[in-house]
Amino acid sequence: MGLLDGKVIAVTGARAGIGREEALLCAKEGARVVINDLGGARDGTGKDSKVADQVVEEIKNMGGDAVGHYEDISEASGGDSLIKVGVDKWGRFDGLVNNAGILRDKMSFNMTDEEWDAVVKVHLRGHFMCARAAARYFREHKEQGGAIVNTTSTSGLLGNAGQANYGA
Repeated sequence: MGLLDGKVIAVTGARAGIGREEALLCAKEGARVVINDLGGARDGTGKDSKVADQVVEEIKNMGGDAVGHYEDISEASGGDSLIKVGVDKWGRFDGLVNNAGILRDKMSFNMTDEEWDAVVKVHLRGHFMCARAAARYFREHKEQGGAIVNTTSTSGLLGNAGQANYGA
């Protein structure tokens, strides 16, 4: 019996690192997991659904259930569809783990507006878009409850040279 038996949890940025481990832990605890990742490079460029699909397969191979989600969660449609994927597949939605992030390391005096905006769009706007969509669902389904977990980094807490955008 797992802590999350029967729950549907979405994890953003779940193809590697902390996000992947969060997704695997949710599955080990009995959750059905929506695996979100664009599959781009660390700097957020590109797109490849195979990386999310690999985590989906890993969860299925350990006896769990998962589905991939490949939309940009920094857009309202991406946040909304993240929740919708879980509801459409399993009939409910119970939790969100906001983890998605990208890197555009550069000292602030050399950082372009685009480099700043790209990181802030994923880290801040992306967390908001998904949390807003989840909160709307939770409000409409009060009897189910729900939870949102926002992952941060030590760079956000302590700062890191070249990561003013990431730390924000």
